[in-house]
Amino acid sequence: MSIIPTSFFGAFMFLTFFVYLSPGFAEAKHDGTGITRHYKFDIRMQNVTRLCATKSIITVNGKFPGPPIVAREGDRVIIKVVNHVPNNITIHWHGVRQLLSGWADGPAYITQCPIQTGQSYTYNFSITGQRGTLWYHAHISWIRATLYGPIIILPRRNESYPFVKPYKEVPIIFGEWWKADTEAVVSQAIQTGGGPNNSDTYTINGLPGPSKNCSAHETFRLKVKPGKTYLLRFINAALNDELFFRIANHTFTIVDTDASYTKPFQTDTIFIAPGQTSNVLFKTKNHAPNTKFLMAARPYSTAASGRFDNTTVIGVLEYEGANITSSLKVLPVPPLPRINATSYVANWTNGLRSLASSRFPANVPQTIDRRFFFTVGLGTTPCPKNQTCQGPTNTTKFAAGINNISFVMPTTALLQAQYFQRIE
Repeated sequence: MSIIPTSFFGAFMFLTFFVYLSPGFAEAKHDGTGITRHYKFDIRMQNVTRLCATKSIITVNGKFPGPPIVAREGDRVIIKVVNHVPNNITIHWHGVRQLLSGWADGPAYITQCPIQTGQSYTYNFSITGQRGTLWYHAHISWIRATLYGPIIILPRRNESYPFVKPYKEVPIIFGEWWKADTEAVVSQAIQTGGGPNNSDTYTINGLPGPSKNCSAHETFRLKVKPGKTYLLRFINAALNDELFFRIANHTFTIVDTDASYTKPFQTDTIFIAPGQTSNVLFKTKNHAPNTKFLMAARPYSTAASGRFDNTTVIGVLEYEGANITSSLKVLPVPPLPRINATSYVANWTNGLRSLASSRFPANVPQTIDRRFFFTVGLGTTPCPKNQTCQGPTNTTKFAAGINNISFVMPTTALLQAQYFQRIE
């Protein structure tokens, strides 16, 4: 199998902050370390219009993106999920350390059987040793294209951030939007062995922005006041693509990634991989009356072949008093690194370092017992007999691999194998 480095293998390898919580939230008494927080997720179909077309999508409580889960470090979170849609459903709590609660992790047929139509399932887990931003998403097929939302983890009660207290906290979630049924998109890709058809647009908090036809009114607007420090909680919920993000004439300070504090470092561009989260401090200008700036995100890829959405999504930073009806066409789009700017990405990621302070130490093993070497890439396998495929050629299929070995879907689910004691 030949290996083709590309961001497309992410498809295969993809394993405004709310101070007041959703109506389904209830709070229990303190148990000494935290509290128990209850949520109810009703999985429902909801008609949503984007790019001049309306389609019915799977949502949490009819919201797109889904409502936030807010907790503190040390809290227990209990979420009752009720399935009202025809599809099987599970939800994965992406990045949560499921210590002694692996059954609550959410991968369908791996840690739980899917929640069938009309049925419910209750997830129960604790937030241990984490603070920052994570997120949740459906974990069966491509339902996660629309079923996702933020998990906000605050410091323990009476504890502070290891950085300046922000004036306001705002989740910013990148996503993708298809006019087509995403279940049909992934089914076609699996059958033909080709890359999935491109999304029609990237989104910021579910909105495609003014760069697409008839979507100017579907634009994310970040409203700010001069001279304030905001905490922006970034989540990349795009299915396949690493993204660059920038706000014109502004900079960021990275302070957290994947719910772990980092040594602060400044940058004018955010790089974020699929499934990754990053918290940044964003200082607004001291004097910017009635001013607007564009923000933009687009993909990073070194793909030699394979499909991906090579477009740019636009949002708006609006200072207090800005005229929201004025044209955005006169505003410059912030420049972003080249689509294949690998050296930039390497330098950026090398800047990530654990905070490793006395208060938040980096307790890592000092002795190596065994070494492993993994090569991850995208290669090809032969097309089945009497079938035309859509890989790099019509006789091959794309196949992600680790050390040149591709995953083969088992004929018996792990849960079934365990139940029938067929684990080898």
